[in-house]
Amino acid sequence: MPDLLTIIYLIYSFIAFYFFFLFSLIYARNRKNIFSAPKLTKNYSLSMVVPCYNGEETIGETIQALLDSDYSGLKKIIIVDDCSTDSSYEIIKKYVAKYRKVMAVKTPKNTGKASGAKNYGAKFVNTELIGFTDADSYPQKDAIRKMIGFFDNKKIGATTSSVLVTKREKFIEKLQAIEYKIIVFTRKLLGFVDAIYVTPGPLVIYRKKAFDEVEGFDENNLTEDIEITWHLVSKGYKIGMSVPSRVYTVAPDKFRGWYRQRVRWNVGGIQTINKYKKTFLGVGMLGTFILPFFVSSWILGITGIFVLAYRVSQRIIVHYLSTTYSIGAQTAVLTLREINLTPNVLMFFGTAILILTLSFTFIALSHSREKEFKKPGIFSILTYTFVYLLAYPLILVTSIFTFIKGKKFW
Repeated sequence: MPDLLTIIYLIYSFIAFYFFFLFSLIYARNRKNIFSAPKLTKNYSLSMVVPCYNGEETIGETIQALLDSDYSGLKKIIIVDDCSTDSSYEIIKKYVAKYRKVMAVKTPKNTGKASGAKNYGAKFVNTELIGFTDADSYPQKDAIRKMIGFFDNKKIGATTSSVLVTKREKFIEKLQAIEYKIIVFTRKLLGFVDAIYVTPGPLVIYRKKAFDEVEGFDENNLTEDIEITWHLVSKGYKIGMSVPSRVYTVAPDKFRGWYRQRVRWNVGGIQTINKYKKTFLGVGMLGTFILPFFVSSWILGITGIFVLAYRVSQRIIVHYLSTTYSIGAQTAVLTLREINLTPNVLMFFGTAILILTLSFTFIALSHSREKEFKKPGIFSILTYTFVYLLAYPLILVTSIFTFIKGKKFW
């Protein structure tokens, strides 16, 4: 009879293979449409809202990127200063004085979060569409235009874009650049089955009617971009994904900043799962796919890292007992031959999962059409696959404890 660990490992392998082949099937059927986007047939009126808090180093470039947009339906660029303590507001006012399209508003008091500033800015929007860009993100000239065509479909509540890393000098930035490209590829595949679960802040456009229907962003959630997406899907809306619409954003360049960002993302994800847990396996894509996929991915990560830790610790202990205790008695208490730590079938599944993960990484990266940056090197790709990804479940475990304790440090 197989032991508990073997059963867990086999279940883990089955779920991992299931998702891999599911994504492979979606890719095989839609690979020619990865970069496709509906043609622009109508100039929907659009207002872009940019929340800003102490963004003096980047806000000017963000405003200029929006001004350079080739979408003629962009009527207003609303910059929401969340009571910055630096020179952000002075920089914003210079653009207001120079461009009629730019509008500056200031929150009555610091909201302490992007969602608060976004909701405040939304009060000044009366266009058909409302978009958002972070104060450290730079949409490409054609990015917005290539997102608009999705809204010809009345079921589309929002359209998201390809979020990419703008600075890639430090190694941690290079790893995130790889990560973001893979996320873009994965999100597009999910889009083919109407299962996109997040509309990231660097560049997203919502149908104003849908945005108002869900009452904007949840200001009590740390990842308002995940929560509003789930809310829209729960109301029957679909989410579009425009891969050709690229926006470059600033990623953390130090481990501490990266770690805190990931914990915040995970805690926000847990908050969202907790809020919508009653929809699990219910009607609609949220309950039948998005929520189960979200939860399964996390369970896979945590299970995988603990199985790996258990196997490694067993090897260390057995090696210690088979060498250290044999010195005095001239014989080993245990020998490596007596304990089969890695049955062939488990080793096969483990190796197969690693190979498939690496294959998926290369396939995703092959669909990046960036000309501004060099392709990632093989060392960076291998480090991402075999080291960087291992940090995911460890941070998730930390995030769960943080959520339970109700700790706030961001």
